[in-house]
Amino acid sequence: MATRRTTYRPPQAASQAPSVPIRQALGESEPLVRLAQRLRDSQARLAALNPALPATLAAQVQAGPLDDERWTLLATNPAVAAKLRQLLPLLTQTLTEQGWPARTLKVKVLGAARR
Repeated sequence: MATRRTTYRPPQAASQAPSVPIRQALGESEPLVRLAQRLRDSQARLAALNPALPATLAAQVQAGPLDDERWTLLATNPAVAAKLRQLLPLLTQTLTEQGWPARTLKVKVLGAARR
C-alpha cells in the first residue's frame, strides 16, 4: 500500500490590509497628527528655555507632556527638579516673552514612582 505524502499549507488570511509606510499612516490619522504636533511644541519650548538655564542644568532636563493646560519638564533627579522649581517664575516669563501661550509649568522627576 502506497502512502500519500502531503505538504502542510498554513491557512490563508481572509483579507490583509495593504501595508502603509509609517509616515503616511501618521499623516492620515488626525489623533496622531495632533500628538506629533504636541511633541514638536514641547521640544520647541524646551529649546526656547535652554538659554535661560545653566548648561549643567539644561543637560539634565527633558521636554515632557504638553496639553491644553500644562507643560511638564522632566528632571533626571530630585536635585535638578528642586532647582527647576526655584526657576519656575523665570522659565514661565521666558516662555511668555518668546510668545508661547501661557500654560501651567510642572516639574517631575524621571523614573519617580507614582505616589
